[in-house]
Amino acid sequence: MIRLRRTASAAAALALGAVATAVLGFAAPASAHVTVDPQEATQGGYGRFAFRVPNESDTASTTKLEVVLPENAPVGSVSTMPVPGWTVAVEKRKVDPPVEVHGSQLSEVVSRITWTAAGAAGVKPGQFQEFPVSMGPLPQVETMVFKTLQTYSDGNVQRWIEEPLPGGEEPETPAPVLNLTAASPSAAPTGAAAPQADDDDDAESDGVATGLAVAGLVAGVGGLLLGGLAFSRTRRAPTSRE
Repeated sequence: MIRLRRTASAAAALALGAVATAVLGFAAPASAHVTVDPQEATQGGYGRFAFRVPNESDTASTTKLEVVLPENAPVGSVSTMPVPGWTVAVEKRKVDPPVEVHGSQLSEVVSRITWTAAGAAGVKPGQFQEFPVSMGPLPQVETMVFKTLQTYSDGNVQRWIEEPLPGGEEPETPAPVLNLTAASPSAAPTGAAAPQADDDDDAESDGVATGLAVAGLVAGVGGLLLGGLAFSRTRRAPTSRE
């Protein structure tokens, strides 16, 4: 009897789980895709970013990664970090107007970065690899979309090239996106004036404290004088005779 009750409870739990999956969408997670980390930075600044590449194949390895920098957001300085077992090739393109970097006008910027695995250094099934780059100054745009091609050892190519959708939903094959925020205005003038304000406040507080101390001293002396006068009058008052 107890065994039957346990079986019924287990069946009920499985049924509830199936309903939750169907109604709430608790299905298997969506396939991973190439991303950039971090995903946020500041316009005009410099940063280190890593393109994170998961391997989605059960049998093949990732052997090549091609990252295309957006044409509407040229970056003057782009450098790569060595990845063991991988070679890197950088392509450039002409830009007009030039991009200014540390006072220099650059007429060429990086347009594509390609990493290629040497030997058995590919990203194997169940693994991921990061490909770091340094970029800056970051352009005055809200987003940078890096269309990316991921090539497998069996010849298949995964194209992560779709841009973000207006409604915020993720496309089927999204491209890595870097969100850029405007730099906050300099707070140097406010900071320079702050110590003077603090000094004024301290001086005002010291003046109030000094005034209160003097008032208290005057009140204390007045109280002593009044007490002495009352005591003197009491001693001089004649005593009544019966």
